[in-house]
Amino acid sequence: MTTHNETGDPTGNETGDEVGITAGDPTGDAGVRPDETRRQVLYWRLMSRLFGADEQPALERSSLAVVEDLGLPPALLDPGVSVDTLVQRHPALADELDDLLAEKEHEAGGEVRRAALVSKLLLNVFCTGSGNVTAAQLERWKRDAGWLGKGRGTESGGRGHSPGDDEVAAVLAMIEGDLVKRMRLREVLADPNLARQLTPSMSLIEQLLRDKHNLSGVALANAKALIRRFVDEVAQVLRTQVEKTSVGVIDRSVPPKRVFRNLDLDRTIWKNLTNWSPEDQRLYVDRLYYKHTARRTTPARLIVVVDQSGSMVDAMVNCTILASIFAGLPKVDVHLVAYDTRALDLTPWVADPFEVLLRTTLGGGTDGTVAMALARPKIADPRNTVMVWISDFYDNRSLITDFEAIHRSGVKFIPVGSVNSSGHQSVDPWFRQKLKDMGTPVLSGHIRKLVFELKNFLT
Repeated sequence: MTTHNETGDPTGNETGDEVGITAGDPTGDAGVRPDETRRQVLYWRLMSRLFGADEQPALERSSLAVVEDLGLPPALLDPGVSVDTLVQRHPALADELDDLLAEKEHEAGGEVRRAALVSKLLLNVFCTGSGNVTAAQLERWKRDAGWLGKGRGTESGGRGHSPGDDEVAAVLAMIEGDLVKRMRLREVLADPNLARQLTPSMSLIEQLLRDKHNLSGVALANAKALIRRFVDEVAQVLRTQVEKTSVGVIDRSVPPKRVFRNLDLDRTIWKNLTNWSPEDQRLYVDRLYYKHTARRTTPARLIVVVDQSGSMVDAMVNCTILASIFAGLPKVDVHLVAYDTRALDLTPWVADPFEVLLRTTLGGGTDGTVAMALARPKIADPRNTVMVWISDFYDNRSLITDFEAIHRSGVKFIPVGSVNSSGHQSVDPWFRQKLKDMGTPVLSGHIRKLVFELKNFLT
């Protein structure tokens, strides 16, 4: 990643002399400039930094003049200064960065100030340079990306989910993945001090899963610790979503048990109102009504089939963890099958997603027919079974015949192309259309969608 002097002066002016507007100023005006022009200077400078290898001295000088005129610190222009550091030095900026990109009215000159702050967030997140990346640099980038999330209002307490959030999340995931690949991960994991600086994320977990067979000793132990932390964190979030559902459907074919705790007081009063005595001012009850509390006891069977090829790692990790959570619910019988060109029954470990992930092998080809041969015999009661098939469906097209047969039998069939933070996944167009025509469109997007589908079936 690129480095800069910590003085906060992005011009490299070691004398500290004030930099004035020169003849090289692209505005062509050495005096007071309109706000629109000043904003353009800041954004042209941002574009130059993001897409040009060389800094543009004229744009740097002009941007510095604008920033200083606004009373903002010169460090705002230096991508070598993290947003955390900037806010520590200038605490008042924290409130300005929150919800910075929201559509709202600004005071005179406010749009220029906003442009300067937006440029800082975008430059720190999207200008990642080249070459090796340290664990500290990766963590700093994650914190800067967090500030961008606050500015966009997409973190907790923000404005909520907007159509553009998925696209931005996908780009950020791609950048993070590139940074992880540029990090000497094996060396970092071998050093406990460096390993402690890492915060588990999907990009990091993917790299750990790909490289786990090349790790040993301290490095392998640190890798497992990071995977375990990530699994626990994601599981806690998903478990909260799953637990919001009811524990089952009331079975009204079973008479209610006539005990006091089941007494339906409101219904009893309502049904006996005709027995009200105005003279006595009393309600005479000739029948008590009780609440039904018995719930259906037939266990639902959930069969999760996961394509463990490298392109599906995000969905695989999320759905493996989700399967373990449903496996912990009463009256839910969960089975888990992973496949590439061979199929592996991971049901004995379904309650422990950490163990499941350690047994998967990312990459290789795909042949869903071997997974279908292993999963189909698990269907005992079609009307009481849901099958979640997670893949990009670049696979043997004869599978569609099996999918159609399973769907006709009464199984709730849920094809999944992506359930992750970004919601982006390439799915074979042929399979996408065939599954849509079948009435079972490929599910993609946030994992909350899959939780919703499963809750509807299992409760």
